[in-house]
Amino acid sequence: MELAYSFAGLVVGFIVGLTGIGGGALMTPILIVVFGIPPIIAVSTDLLYAAITKCGGMISYARKKLVEWKVVIQLLLGSIPGSLITISYLKGLDGLEQIEHLMNLTLGFSLVLTSVAVFLRNKIRNQAMRWQHSTAASHARRWRPVMTTAMGLVLGCLVTLSSVGAGALGTALLILLYPRMSMPTIVGTDLVHAVVLTSIAGAGHYQMGSVDFDLLIYLLLGSLPGVFVGSHIGTRLSPKVMQPIMGSILLAIGLRFVIAG
Repeated sequence: MELAYSFAGLVVGFIVGLTGIGGGALMTPILIVVFGIPPIIAVSTDLLYAAITKCGGMISYARKKLVEWKVVIQLLLGSIPGSLITISYLKGLDGLEQIEHLMNLTLGFSLVLTSVAVFLRNKIRNQAMRWQHSTAASHARRWRPVMTTAMGLVLGCLVTLSSVGAGALGTALLILLYPRMSMPTIVGTDLVHAVVLTSIAGAGHYQMGSVDFDLLIYLLLGSLPGVFVGSHIGTRLSPKVMQPIMGSILLAIGLRFVIAG
């Protein structure tokens, strides 16, 4: 079974390196559906798994000065309280069955939203670029810091409940709010926010006693080389091919959890 966990980590790491999408969105469903791990353990462990695997990318983007730290702080002003409130709510629920039902529904909802974000990322960016020159956009810029924090609040709740949403969904929302920001900077900014958020959410789940550290280690043993290999191959593949494939997979998995929930 330990070898199977590492193989799953290798596959997911390879896909993440290949496409830049799908860490938590793939790992959590695999742990629940394939290995039969309880949702609370799967989500909790995957949060720390995501924080660790994304650290290397975060450092790389920060060194290249591709992070808007002001935007990161505005996001965290919403996502940290959102995560802490969600953890507190989970601790107050009666019985494991209630928690797992809520997590399954949230996981399905988050996966469906993420699939839409993957499918429409280029269209969202093109529309945002056109919209930025309108009169409404100039008025909206005054409220952008508040909207960014509100976005962080929503992501904080979703990620803490499902371990999904900090990647593709966060990127899509940043594209809408900051159309003038370059794509590498959007990715870098989202990555830094995701690492901090998943670390805090993971720490909250650890306090609940639901993190499986043996499972975490086996997943990392597979995923770290997987990310390395996938990232080298991914530079040769067209996003126009990979994004629809990833979007379709995430949509199918998300609908499965929504219907089952």
